[in-house]
Amino acid sequence: MELTVEFNFSAAHHLVEAASRCRAVHGHNYKLFVTIVGPVDEHTGMVMDFHHVDDIVAEVVVSRLDGTDLNERLPCPTAERLIEWIGEQLDGPLPQWRKLVLFETPRYSVTHRNPHRDGP
Repeated sequence: MELTVEFNFSAAHHLVEAASRCRAVHGHNYKLFVTIVGPVDEHTGMVMDFHHVDDIVAEVVVSRLDGTDLNERLPCPTAERLIEWIGEQLDGPLPQWRKLVLFETPRYSVTHRNPHRDGP
């Protein structure tokens, strides 16, 4: 079974290599969906407590990105590189993550699947 939790954070960046308006410093209100996978626990009736997922992602991802300049954390912080970084941060404390979807704007998103958790 899959369980998904939504997160929001705001951050600025600029893409030096871009041949578009993204070269200038600008910000986004990001929306992140974290999906984990696992069996439903017979005792609790849950894959995982939503609040447990919330606490982990808030601590290791959102608190480190919200209100920051992403260029200070990542070289060329594209949505693609950012979502890979997020996956790396979650590998240890939340290895059950299966899929991450990051919306940079309501129209533009990237998806990253955990190669160790992709499947039934």
